[in-house]
Amino acid sequence: MLEIKNLHASVEGKEILRGVNLTIRDGEVHVLMGPNGSGKSTLSQVLVGNPKYEVTEGSVTFNGKDLLALSPEDRSHEGIFMSFQAPTEIPGVSMTNFMRAALNAKRKYFGQDPMPAGEFLKLLKEKRKLVGLDAHFMSRGVNEGFSGGERKRNEIFQMAVLEPSFSILDETDSGLDVDALRTVAEGFNSLRNEHTSAMVITHYQRMLDYLQPDFVHVLMKGQIVREGTAQLGYEIEEKGFDWILLS
Repeated sequence: MLEIKNLHASVEGKEILRGVNLTIRDGEVHVLMGPNGSGKSTLSQVLVGNPKYEVTEGSVTFNGKDLLALSPEDRSHEGIFMSFQAPTEIPGVSMTNFMRAALNAKRKYFGQDPMPAGEFLKLLKEKRKLVGLDAHFMSRGVNEGFSGGERKRNEIFQMAVLEPSFSILDETDSGLDVDALRTVAEGFNSLRNEHTSAMVITHYQRMLDYLQPDFVHVLMKGQIVREGTAQLGYEIEEKGFDWILLS
């Protein structure tokens, strides 16, 4: 599904990624761990096409297409979704209208007609149940007045509606209490199937417990320096990152 080769990227003239290589296949969930400033969020921003980040070398292939040649909008339509650390608030734009616009833009990209209103509302109701969002959230501005946990659940709700094939969860667990984390993780797990994949950025072992990833990668100083199963994540929780450099 996703193949990253020798990826180098800079922001404001400073090189952050220094040769990242990573392959994610259909149905796989990969966890990316590393100290602050190691390049985890930079990698996610590069994949979704944030223009602030400049790719200076390397390639990224997504389902056979040159991802770096696609606009951010087209990357989204092709199936890439990102759940942000701090989801943006958009006052005055209701969740219902926001999701209708996003879904129909994707349908237009693939030459499909807009989804009928009745079918769309039924879809929203079905997906809301996955993450415990009440109906009244649909009439509120996007993330307007939402708590941290509500914003994170809202991100998973959007993922459920748009049905991306590849999802990036950038520290979605940050700031969540145990109940909210469980709700978000269960919602995410309910969307997993043999045709969807994900890259999850986290610092915490508890996310590994809920997601049971296929692989864990450690990113340090802009490069992946260690790879393994979920057990690697548990070792990091116990020993920190320094032992990797010493071992």
